[in-house]
Amino acid sequence: MNTSATHDERIAKMSFASVYPHYVTKVEKKGRTKDELHEVIQWLTGFDNKKLQELIKENVSFETFFQRAKLNPNAQLITGLICGYRIEEIENPLTKKARYLDKLVDELAKGKKMEKILRG
Repeated sequence: MNTSATHDERIAKMSFASVYPHYVTKVEKKGRTKDELHEVIQWLTGFDNKKLQELIKENVSFETFFQRAKLNPNAQLITGLICGYRIEEIENPLTKKARYLDKLVDELAKGKKMEKILRG
């Protein structure tokens, strides 16, 4: 699935720090914890809590965030619909990575078991 160049550029330039509080709110509202959110982010990106806080403080874009990440080799197992897009059909690599993260946060908020979320 092709996303528009404008859409891809908007995601690339968006600050991770501006979206992170929404992730926290989403999972906590559904009874999950910030620690669980961090576990999901670490599984996908390799960023531990300390590194994650540095990136937030630095106010990095999603483009920089994912350039610095070591994407989990099992990330391609993340499939399905998110924000109206089928993840496995997204062609732009950065947009796909951002949607991987969105999907994991969504699964966490929906109460999915951690071992399933982490594709273990």
